[in-house]
Amino acid sequence: MSFRHGVALAALFAFGAAQAEGTAAPLAGDAKAGETKAAACGACHGIDGNSADKQYPKLAGQHESYIARQLGQFKSGQRMNPIMLGFASALSEQDMHDVGAYFAGKKILTGVADEKLVARGEALYRGGDAKLGVPACMACHGPDGRGNPGAGYPQVGGQWTDYVALKLKEWHDGTVWGSDERARIMPEIAKKLSEQDIAAVASYIEGLHAAETQTARAD
Repeated sequence: MSFRHGVALAALFAFGAAQAEGTAAPLAGDAKAGETKAAACGACHGIDGNSADKQYPKLAGQHESYIARQLGQFKSGQRMNPIMLGFASALSEQDMHDVGAYFAGKKILTGVADEKLVARGEALYRGGDAKLGVPACMACHGPDGRGNPGAGYPQVGGQWTDYVALKLKEWHDGTVWGSDERARIMPEIAKKLSEQDIAAVASYIEGLHAAETQTARAD
């Protein structure tokens, strides 16, 4: 598959997912209700969604719909994790959206990319690799890593290097969760990346953040 074909395919997946999700009225999460329901999540993910332990993903600023979707997959067993299964099993669909809404309203604390890995990481994230047949990460996750909630692609900017690398390695080795195109696209991409490429793009992602909007004030 050509590089351009890969980018076009990623865009097609995004469009198709958005169309599919647009046919059903989604539940609306209540951030206030979610604050109480998310209390148990704080032990691993941080009270504000910024985990202190790099093995646990930051949830701050993540899209409500994505968090709810992942909780649903943990509950159904499509995504395997015994700890998350225990937490998700007791949650209703509304609970999942409430928890998602709570964390979506928090601000992710970004890290700093390893300077030695930035060049390769940026090249992969922004341009992909035509020789490897790897499309640009930003085709789905956006130039600032904010993702695309309508198409179901998560925020990745600011996420821990360790966690991103772990997920990419799992996908590289064939781990899949879910049954739609979004579940299959990442393993197909990750298996084309070397260990060094995974380290580079994961590091770049940790230092990636949206530009702050400055508001001028008159004295």
